[in-house]
Amino acid sequence: MRLLVLGGTGFVGGATVTEAVRRGWSVTVFNRGLHGSVPPGVHRLRGDRTSPDGLAALAGGEWDLVVDTWDGAPRAARDAARVLVDAVGHFVYVSSGSVYTDPAAPGLSEDSPVVDADPGAVDGDYPQLKSGAERAVREVFGDRALVARAGLILGPGEDIGRLPWWLRRVERGGDVLAPAPVDLPVQYVDVRDLAAWMLEAGARRLGGTFNATGRPGQTTMGELLDACVAATGADARLRWTDPATILAAGVQAWSDLPIWLPTGHPYRGLLERDVTRALAAGLTCRPVTETVDDTWRWLREVGTVPSRAGRPLHSSIGLDPAREAAVLAG
Repeated sequence: MRLLVLGGTGFVGGATVTEAVRRGWSVTVFNRGLHGSVPPGVHRLRGDRTSPDGLAALAGGEWDLVVDTWDGAPRAARDAARVLVDAVGHFVYVSSGSVYTDPAAPGLSEDSPVVDADPGAVDGDYPQLKSGAERAVREVFGDRALVARAGLILGPGEDIGRLPWWLRRVERGGDVLAPAPVDLPVQYVDVRDLAAWMLEAGARRLGGTFNATGRPGQTTMGELLDACVAATGADARLRWTDPATILAAGVQAWSDLPIWLPTGHPYRGLLERDVTRALAAGLTCRPVTETVDDTWRWLREVGTVPSRAGRPLHSSIGLDPAREAAVLAG
């Protein structure tokens, strides 16, 4: 298989390239050449898709499959799709569950309403950008397009820092503020499982839209944080605390305590989506212990969470130690 990855050096793009190389595919990446590296044997084309003639390096190429991780202006996604429509057999676009309209209620399926977006837009918020790019790709490739609406993505290489924050916090040891209940379901996908499924589905010329994440309740906050304690070997004590107490102290779900969305939260549905269609199409997910162990091993190797394709680090991720201590003391 001849694969073209638009991007290819970030979190999802990098995992996709690595998986394709493992399969023995011929891999080409297209990006600005300013961020990250690619494995040996991968051909790198350079260009800035937001600039005039920025897609020129793609001219004359032919590929069986393209994977696009773009999260910028929908117009740039449309331009790339138009350039590639006769050069590529199938198009996979990595979208997001953020495209669904608020509130993000549990049980959202691929047929649930999404935010209104313009496929020719040059700006917008994140949901509009992803939704507009979805429309742009479908307009050009039609049934030859697969839209993967990823959910919470974890695993080695994570450039947001959610699971890495928990691992570093547990590593420090002591009393760790843990949001109860222990059995609160967490829905996510390991980036390597997402990449493998997209490549397999793309190779089979599977079209349509899929909630590409693990099954609801595939793990829990308790299992996830227990895995962090086991992976780090730290002398940490998980202090399971009522969510009402945590929220009353001004602690923000998802940002201050990453991955956590309590029952009743307006965005709780982000971790409780219907994935019947993706599971039927072959998406499988590894155990949470494997995701945590491998992320910890990678984090110790790299030292710190990488920036997102040259963007600043998400400094807002994670609770300040003094605030955590105050909640625990209270």
